[in-house]
Amino acid sequence: MNPTTDEQPTATPAEVAASATPAEVAASATLVASLTEAPGASGDEVRALSELADCLEVRADLVGDIGVDWLRERFAGQLLYTLRSEAEGGRGTVEPERRAALLSAARGYDLVDIEADRDLGRAVLEAVEPRRRVVSWHGRARNLQVLRGRLRQVAGVEARLYKLVTEARNSGDELVPLELLLGARRADVAAFSMGAVGAWTRLVAPRLGAPWIYGAAGPLAAAPGQPSVERLRADYGLPNLHRASRLFGVVGHPAAHSLSPRFHNAGYRDRGEEALYVAFDAPSFETFWREIVLSDFFDRAGLPLSGLSVTAPHKAAALGAAFEAGDLARGTQGANTLLPGRNGAESRRWRAESTDPEGVVGPLRRRGIDLAGGAAVVIGAGGAGRAAALGLAVAGAEVALANRTESTGRAAAESLGVAFLPLEELEPGDFDIVVNATSLGHRADDPLPCDPAGLRASAAAVELVYGGGPTPWSRALAARGLMVVGGREVLLHQGLSQFKAMTGTALPFEVGAAALGLEMCR
Repeated sequence: MNPTTDEQPTATPAEVAASATPAEVAASATLVASLTEAPGASGDEVRALSELADCLEVRADLVGDIGVDWLRERFAGQLLYTLRSEAEGGRGTVEPERRAALLSAARGYDLVDIEADRDLGRAVLEAVEPRRRVVSWHGRARNLQVLRGRLRQVAGVEARLYKLVTEARNSGDELVPLELLLGARRADVAAFSMGAVGAWTRLVAPRLGAPWIYGAAGPLAAAPGQPSVERLRADYGLPNLHRASRLFGVVGHPAAHSLSPRFHNAGYRDRGEEALYVAFDAPSFETFWREIVLSDFFDRAGLPLSGLSVTAPHKAAALGAAFEAGDLARGTQGANTLLPGRNGAESRRWRAESTDPEGVVGPLRRRGIDLAGGAAVVIGAGGAGRAAALGLAVAGAEVALANRTESTGRAAAESLGVAFLPLEELEPGDFDIVVNATSLGHRADDPLPCDPAGLRASAAAVELVYGGGPTPWSRALAARGLMVVGGREVLLHQGLSQFKAMTGTALPFEVGAAALGLEMCR
């Protein structure tokens, strides 16, 4: 859905003006770490959070009762007590146990979360003074009018913060809380969407005046789509709010795992670019394109959507949605980069490009490998395999495409003008370069894409997947002393090209490598 704008409600005396222009918002946000698992006896993890977050939210419905004095000895910031009800996504108790727990928390915690639909009785309000109240609501809001009604409801009780969290099921749903922030112009309202689809709104909301942002203290999220505090700091530089006047992002399904926000945001900080890069989880690319890309919300918010990275499974759909396409995008039958027109009506005429081929060619060249005339085989005929094969072919290599399904592989090879080889007939020792563009060999129990012992000693191997460390296939190759290009190197090189295409500014190699946790490559 695309929420519409209408007359804005009149601000009450309790409201604090907050500009909707990203360039004018506060320089930092209050970072809240949600404690969802009981800490160990030493409390070392709580001490560590003291260095990361401004406020510790104790989700009592998940961790039970923890002594306030024990917490204060280990956490330097403010303590927030939350007993999330089952109706709003938690495991909280019901009356009268719920009221008793809130009254007890009011005697020790700095802040207490009070749910607007069940906790506004006299006893709780008398026990928790206004400056310590976080009045919250979580649920579905079909449109902006409904959510404005919720804001009026919660704002009827004086509080430190009003927290409104909507459920986003489809692309477009998540614009509702952002529209609320854009129109409300208040510095005491935190509004965003939960769920994978709405996760990116948590990063944009502070640019529209939301003073707090919540992150999980550990691996267990307090709500669907909630990132960890560690990731909020590493990927987005929080609690500092880097000045942003343009929005970029990666579109995929899923998208939360992507390292692209970390890479691009680090680049913006280094190059002085006023930009923010987020991860858009889009179950349907068509819906995302219609409701998000073609929306005028970002222009009205002073944060125009200025470029998109595209990952699986949407590269073919991205190519189809674009007004025009570069040769590499057409050749690979998919786009990993979308760039808008420069101005006016042209801004809706997006151009599709692909920097995926550079992801394979770039690291090989940097390692001193002469691609011209070399024999290369790419295993896998999907989008990643086609991009790798095209990049190597354009660089002058003699390329073969190997695939398990002959019909798919042969069709891809013919479209690219390279040779086809049934996977069962592959002799890896015939090639100077072997690229794994399949899911094979990624997990310990996976079959390997080809026998590492079969590669010649001078061969170079490229593994396209990236994750927490080398894949079993990569480790087996490295154990033989072979040159192995890992997935993060591939991401780095295609990302450097993408950064330049999106911003017009070149990102130094060492900056991008550091952002991805890579040692400097030779």
